[in-house]
Amino acid sequence: MEKDLGNYRKSYEKHELLLKDVPDNPLELFQKWFFEIDQFFPEDETNAMTIATMGLDGYPKNRVVLLKKYTYEGFIFYTNYNSEKGKAISVNPNVCLSFFWHGAERQVIIKGAAERIAENLSDGYFETRPRGSQLGALVSNQSEPIESRDALDEELKQLEEFYQGKEVERPKHWGGFIVKPVEIEFWQGRPNRLHDRIRYTLDKDYNWMIDRLSP
Repeated sequence: MEKDLGNYRKSYEKHELLLKDVPDNPLELFQKWFFEIDQFFPEDETNAMTIATMGLDGYPKNRVVLLKKYTYEGFIFYTNYNSEKGKAISVNPNVCLSFFWHGAERQVIIKGAAERIAENLSDGYFETRPRGSQLGALVSNQSEPIESRDALDEELKQLEEFYQGKEVERPKHWGGFIVKPVEIEFWQGRPNRLHDRIRYTLDKDYNWMIDRLSP
């Protein structure tokens, strides 16, 4: 199998990102971009992000998860703590998050350390999930091999019957991580592959240093 992709090209011409226009805190720029994507590019799943971890097998691994909250402290997502990513984070909490919003020709790349959020915060979010998603968290031994799709569906059916009329409690192995950033890069596509790249780096005094990177 062979396919030459050398002629696949797109010229990025929608926006620019200049140092004079960026705020002192990267979370403010992230919020501005997030709102713009949410409002003007509905075809993008705005809160979909890729998280990269260093696996226990020594290989890095990326997968898409959903951002559920962001604050000045960091970025929060939820998962099974016993999953492949959960186990990887328990050994090496250093992760990389990335957003690619193709409609606006923008990327955001975030380096930081992940840590579990408080259990009551995970409880609070779990209570807001659709009932099917709550039961799904109980059914799934995430990342583990399973016998078949039919077996998975049958186990869900049994749980639906068991919990009929009952509250579904959050399993202890499921909850949130917050990624506290140490570096955030904003990437805006520009013509001729001369993209705008603005990087924020947290220094030892917890101040954000800003510089422009060569494309």
